[in-house]
Amino acid sequence: MPTDETLSRRGLLQRTAAAPMIVPASVLGLAGATPPSDRVTLGGLGIGSRGTRDLQSFLAQSDVRFLAICDVRNERREAVKSMADKKYGNGDCSMYSEQEELWARKDIDAVLIATGDRWHAPLAIMTGNAGKDVYCEKPCSMTIAESRALAVNFQRNGRVYQAGTQRRNGINFNTAFDLARSGKLGKVHTLHAEAGPGDRWPPATTHAWLPEEPEPPKQVVDWDRWLGPAPWRPYNSQYVQGKWRGYFDFHGGGILEWGAHTVDLCQWAAGMDGTAPVEYDPKGMGSDTPYSIECRYANGLKLVIRDKGFMGLGSCAFRMEGDAGFVETADGGKVEVPADLKSQAKDATREEAGEATTRHVRDFLDCVKSRRPARANALAAAQTHIACHAAYIAFQLGRKLRFDPATDTFIGDEQANRMRSRAMRDGWRV
Repeated sequence: MPTDETLSRRGLLQRTAAAPMIVPASVLGLAGATPPSDRVTLGGLGIGSRGTRDLQSFLAQSDVRFLAICDVRNERREAVKSMADKKYGNGDCSMYSEQEELWARKDIDAVLIATGDRWHAPLAIMTGNAGKDVYCEKPCSMTIAESRALAVNFQRNGRVYQAGTQRRNGINFNTAFDLARSGKLGKVHTLHAEAGPGDRWPPATTHAWLPEEPEPPKQVVDWDRWLGPAPWRPYNSQYVQGKWRGYFDFHGGGILEWGAHTVDLCQWAAGMDGTAPVEYDPKGMGSDTPYSIECRYANGLKLVIRDKGFMGLGSCAFRMEGDAGFVETADGGKVEVPADLKSQAKDATREEAGEATTRHVRDFLDCVKSRRPARANALAAAQTHIACHAAYIAFQLGRKLRFDPATDTFIGDEQANRMRSRAMRDGWRV
């Protein structure tokens, strides 16, 4: 029997070399697998219905590995873990109830945030500060002040941020963009963004509360963390089940909800990702529908946020008008233009239009690897949301407002300026 002395380093190496080694092809990046060094490791915060659609797109990417879910609801933790474990054929997906545990994971590169709106900006900022890249659902902020904090923090910490405004990577929306940028419409003078149809998505929110119900155990639903930075209120199961929209403390109303999609397209197509309109003039204030906010940029370009009058091409309609023509498209994929431009405006099929989220996720992952800004980066998201918040403030006050995008302030209107931010509960800040 060999002694310790005879088990020399050379002997050990010789014995090891003689033994067969079985290494899975995936570890080496063979058989079409992505090597671990090329993978983006992902965690999730607050993944519900919309977040599940995002996660499906992430899981479909060969270079993604989803490692952990954090949610204040146990049923959602279990559902997401089951989804990931089924994909990978194991039980490795970790579950957390507190985001700090997920942030502490050194093996997680990026985080998908799909909580309710009240959490989006604070969680995105804190996740970026924890050294993770962020894909965050929209609306991305609750106030003008949060929007600016989002842009400033991601510029400072150097992390990649992608707002979930997936239409920036939609085929039909890119067709419309290309028509405008190529000069086929002539000089573009007016942009139109669909706001939430007032009969289904009222522009204004309510300050009412739902009646109190018995609060469940913390391990089932952590109500305090569900509220997060929002003001405290008694527990009601309807909030947790997704019926928080329409309540002021949790939601920005139909103008912000849909403007995060469609005003974003207008900002992007017009090359205004670094600014916002300077005037906001609300119309149709007598009822929830029809209504509009007529906006103007410093260069004279008009932006009309309205809930009616589009061509019926689907939800999230977007239109550009120039002195030589127009283009309008929506989620249905069809691209409407004047007859002389038909040959240059190919429609997207329903299937192609539905690929926008996957294309948007792919853009984010490529940027995580290259470190270039994503198409819906933090500055672009901030400026879109500042425009939407300013429009909603004008709507609430029922008067025309002038705005300075360089300082994020309304000119000569102290009441409007007080509405640029909201107090957060103790313990939360951005």
